[in-house]
Amino acid sequence: CEGATVTQQPHCLRQAVTRAAMGKFGLQLKATLENISKLRPDGEDFRWFLKLKCHNCGEVSDKWQYITLMHSVPLKGGRGSANMIQKCKLCSRENSIDILKDTLKPYNAEDSEKFKTIVHFECRGLEPVDFQPQAGFAAEGAESGTQFDEINLLEKDWNDYDEKIRESVGIYEVMHKFVKI
Repeated sequence: CEGATVTQQPHCLRQAVTRAAMGKFGLQLKATLENISKLRPDGEDFRWFLKLKCHNCGEVSDKWQYITLMHSVPLKGGRGSANMIQKCKLCSRENSIDILKDTLKPYNAEDSEKFKTIVHFECRGLEPVDFQPQAGFAAEGAESGTQFDEINLLEKDWNDYDEKIRESVGIYEVMHKFVKI
């Protein structure tokens, strides 16, 4: 909108605000894996527990909210859909967040102790500021291929026993951070 006329300037301002309020954020995971590979969210009903911040007023949700790939809500004005639409408690602005399914990646043995982006979120008017891993993760034994389902990472640690290799398996020191994409 550089060089826009006075009548075009309000339109340019709306475009700039819209671009600033939209964004993609990557959730990065870091953990120590013991005899485990391919740690991943299991299924389209996996619940991503997030705390979200409104771009308009800065309000951060005090409760954990979850989104899933299975849930889709139409956006106002027929502009597509999102996995969740939220009205800010403080400023009443309607915001939305979408899980970008094609960006889902497993956390593998070679990723152990390094941050790796496991999913992207497309956000309109908000951004994720915290993540709480809970139940619903799955993984497999690095050597045996044994499937481990319903892994709960709420305590940031998980362990079990792999009968095929007769050794313990585990996921420890789970950490996360969000990065702007």
